[in-house]
Amino acid sequence: MGTLFRIVLYAPDSTKAGQAARDAFNRVAQLNQILSDYEQNSELNQLCRTAGTGQWVPVSKDLWFVLKKSVEVSERTKGAFDVTVGPYVQLWRRARRQGQLPTSEVLAQARKTVGYQHLKLNKKAKTVQLAVPDMHLDMGAIGKGYAVDEALKILRKHGIKSALVDGGGNIVVSRPPPGTKGWAVSLGITAPSDTTQQLKLLLKHQGVATSGDLYQYLVLDGVRYSHILNPFTGLGLTDQSRVTIVARDGLTADWLSTAVSVLGPTDGLALADKTPGAAASFIRQEKDHTRQWLSRRFKKLNTSLLSTE
Repeated sequence: MGTLFRIVLYAPDSTKAGQAARDAFNRVAQLNQILSDYEQNSELNQLCRTAGTGQWVPVSKDLWFVLKKSVEVSERTKGAFDVTVGPYVQLWRRARRQGQLPTSEVLAQARKTVGYQHLKLNKKAKTVQLAVPDMHLDMGAIGKGYAVDEALKILRKHGIKSALVDGGGNIVVSRPPPGTKGWAVSLGITAPSDTTQQLKLLLKHQGVATSGDLYQYLVLDGVRYSHILNPFTGLGLTDQSRVTIVARDGLTADWLSTAVSVLGPTDGLALADKTPGAAASFIRQEKDHTRQWLSRRFKKLNTSLLSTE
């Protein structure tokens, strides 16, 4: 899935801890062979090679679950979240390598292959059809969230009650570490009153994900483009924003962080408020100052300060 995974756990002995961690990492590796577009022969890429053929393809339980959830979320967000943006992602990777934006003609051609409406699911047969030639699916905004959830399930099967799984910044936690009130997760947000302090969340039985252009971006002709793509334009977002989502699981936090980024603070936070158990923070750099919006649940989260020194 193009990222590293990390596990922190508490166990009664090293043998139990080691076996639990190995099995959890093996589950992540299994999902990588299913969901990653970086793996040439992943199940996802094999499915994409059938685009436009009219073929209905049987898929694994994992791929079916993620695709079904993706379509549900796409319909709910009216396309602000869309796993069919793969052609845009490929163009954007090329743009970053070459330092040049795709032309309007190239974007227009790619746009013909993008749209969740072209992703067809036969719920009875559990088969999938990509209805348009050159379609390409990208799980970058949901796959890691699913993977951390699945890894945590494996740890629980081993009797591990207190654990954290981190997949490229998509984090899910279970019971707090012994003697604590929660897992301390830094938001990377400097406290307004003291730049040596960062806000942190204390989480338990929750997922958290952050989307933004802090590390992955491209500057062309004086415009800063995020790696987060707008499905409606095919271009990276340009508002220099950072969205943090806390949810009941990693999968929800993953897709919701992208959807809120695309929708913006007003519609995005409204979406978070309508998502059971979800809380959202939206931060935007506006010229000479930073502005922050918080959803109603985020204001009630257990936050504290973490020294950056």
